Amino acid sequence: MLISRFLSKQMRWQIFFSVEHGEDVMTLNISKSAKGAGIETREQPAYWSGVFAMTLCVFALIASEFMPVSLLSPIATDLKVSEGWVGYGIAISGAFAVLTSLSISSLAGSMNRKNLLLLLTGLMCISGLIVGLAPNYVIYMIGRALIGVVIGGFWSMSVAVAMRLVPAHSVPKAMAIFNGGNALATVVAAPLGSYLGGIMGWRGAFLCLVPVGLIALAWQWLSLPNMQTEQRKAGSGYVFRLFKSRLVTLGMLGVGAFFMGQFALYTYLRPFLETVTRVDVTRLSLVLLVIGIAGFVGTTLIGTFLKMGMYRTLAVIPVLMACIALALIAFGGSVAAAFVLLGLWGLVATAAPVGWWSWLAKSLPDDAESGGGLMVAVVQLSIALGSTTGGMLFDTVGYRSTFALSAIILLIAAGLTWLTFLTSRSGSTDHNEIAQTGAVTQ
Repeated sequence: MLISRFLSKQMRWQIFFSVEHGEDVMTLNISKSAKGAGIETREQPAYWSGVFAMTLCVFALIASEFMPVSLLSPIATDLKVSEGWVGYGIAISGAFAVLTSLSISSLAGSMNRKNLLLLLTGLMCISGLIVGLAPNYVIYMIGRALIGVVIGGFWSMSVAVAMRLVPAHSVPKAMAIFNGGNALATVVAAPLGSYLGGIMGWRGAFLCLVPVGLIALAWQWLSLPNMQTEQRKAGSGYVFRLFKSRLVTLGMLGVGAFFMGQFALYTYLRPFLETVTRVDVTRLSLVLLVIGIAGFVGTTLIGTFLKMGMYRTLAVIPVLMACIALALIAFGGSVAAAFVLLGLWGLVATAAPVGWWSWLAKSLPDDAESGGGLMVAVVQLSIALGSTTGGMLFDTVGYRSTFALSAIILLIAAGLTWLTFLTSRSGSTDHNEIAQTGAVTQ
């Protein structure tokens, strides 16, 4: 996970990355430079309860974001629209997440970050109520837009907040705990949504997340410390300046194409499984659970492959996913084939973002915070574009065109990743100077 330079009145911490095996993944080292500069330092207290409270919020947030994937059909039937139109609920949340991630720092200004987190968590609960009680499609989309605001705001601040909750040497551990909530939600959200939807309806599935959000809200209110913001440098939040680097531009295009291709297909798995594979609710939940478990396994294993070659791994994954998308067109009518293919899809697709975060940290070691905000915007915009274009084709032409589009975009992502690798080898990036000035040698 990304960690940028952290400054406070008492101490100055810098992060640097020692790269092993050429273009491979890096080893994170943390150095306390204040001591060497003769500045008196004081260990920051650790608020681990606050970390776990935010992790619960992450779980509820990710579950809220992707629960429509497993409930497209019943939502569409109840609201009297097509599955494609319901899929736009993921698109609109992505669009609002983009806008929020690019503007949250300016809009929040000097607002206490604890109060901002509590506000976002409250909005998440309100979103769940609006979606669960929506009498029509318009109200449903308003609820989905609100969850997009929460997604963009929360993830844009996550690293900076972690740095204020624990000492610098514990920040990687805190971020790993945050990602644990993310991984757990990824594993259980879709199958749990499908299961609860079969028992109490899709509205009940969404409303079940509201108490979880309220618990997270109360826990954060009790456990998070006061987090007043320091004065920001003028222009420090202008993330688009990063596109001056060819390496960053190609990398962002690569990660954008990857997420667009992934969600052009993934968003419409349920109607595909119901109409083509012809599974019932029980088997549908089992398929989604297999995807989630495989994704959790892939996330734990990808580090080994990143050490063998970060760019190689990031290029091979979308190629494998494109092959799976085409195989689903050919063999999707078989339940056994669908189980195996979608299990492989979950194994590689869920693990890929770990590699892209590692790439960003390696490429922008001294500008990671701005890069992180830009990455959130690119990913969410790509999810919105992918689910929208996939939905249009699914409604008008059929699932084959949607899955074929996914395969094409994923192959483009592989090509862009390889171009990013060639650019990194040529050294043609103006962020080399940034990396050098931000590094600390042992």
